[in-house]
Order: sequence, then C-alpha cells, then structure tokens
Amino acid sequence: MTQDPNIAPPADTPAAPAPEVPVAEAAPPADERVAALEAEVAKLKTDLLYAKAETENVRRRLEQQAEDRGRYAVASFAKDVLSVADNLRRALDAVPPTAREGNDIAHTLTTGVELTEREMVATLERYGIRLVPAMGARFDPNVHQAMMEMEDATQPEGTVVMVMQQGYQIHDRLLRPALVAIAKGGPKIPPGEQVDTQV
Repeated sequence: MTQDPNIAPPADTPAAPAPEVPVAEAAPPADERVAALEAEVAKLKTDLLYAKAETENVRRRLEQQAEDRGRYAVASFAKDVLSVADNLRRALDAVPPTAREGNDIAHTLTTGVELTEREMVATLERYGIRLVPAMGARFDPNVHQAMMEMEDATQPEGTVVMVMQQGYQIHDRLLRPALVAIAKGGPKIPPGEQVDTQV
C-alpha cells in the first residue's frame, strides 16, 4: 500500500534524529600560532649553529692531530738515533788535539768522524730536531736536568757549567733533556734575568 506524501505521519511516530556534525575545536589565534612557529624556527637555527660549530671543532681537532702525527712521527726513531750522535761526539772528544797534529791516520779518522757528525746534525735539523742550548745558559728545568752542582764562584749561581749529555727538542716539544751540572757559590741572579756569560 502506497502512502500519500501529502499525509503527515501519525503524531506518535518519532522523528529521525538529525545527524551529528562534529564540532571543530577552536583554533588558536593566528598571532599565537605565528609566535610558536617563530620560536620553533629560532630553536632549530640555534641547534643548527651548534651542530655546525661542533662539526668545525671536530674537523679542526682532526687536522691538528694529523699535523701533529706528521710533525712528531719520527720522535721515537730520533730518540734512538741520538745515542749515535752522542757516540760520535764522545769519539771526537776522546781524541786530544795533539794526537791529530803528528799522526795522519788519526787526523784523517777524526776528520771523517767530524763530517759524519755534521751530516747527522744536518739530517736531524731537516726533521725539526735541534740541540737544546745548555752550556753557559741559566738552568731551565723545562729543558735541563741537573745531575750535580759544582762550586764555582766565578759563575752566577744556576748557570750551566758542564753538559754531560746534550738535550734535543723536536719542533716545540722536548725530545730529551740536557743532563747538566750547575754552578753554585757564585753571585745570585734574580729570577727572570738572563745569565750574561760565556763558559
């Protein structure tokens, strides 16, 4: 049976409920949203700057380590070679000057050892290895090692008056301290003043 559309439904029939429309949450005002985004952008910029700075520091540190490895790579080898240089110097010091004058063999041998020593010193210098100044200098615990004190009233106190073993440094680092004897009993030199003497 077909119902006439013009006839209203009976009053006791409940009407269909209207579909629920989701209520949109209230959006924050535009100014607050812009401020929050600007704060986030500022934080990200700061983080980026910190990350770049840290990367640059790591790069510099690695470059410095690589440079140090290159400059000081020969240090342990050089320490072993220094004993050879010491022995050459001892050999020359053991020959009295009078022995060279009348003996051609002693003169030739000594000249050969001198040339060898000079060549060794030149080779060491090419790699940044040089002697630590000692004889006649004021004692410096950074580069000298005092083995004994010697009574010497003619020298200012604290002056190196004897070198038992030469010291060396490689570039700006100490490779081996000079073993020295220092004067005592002479005039005192105030700290910071240079010793103006030749021993």
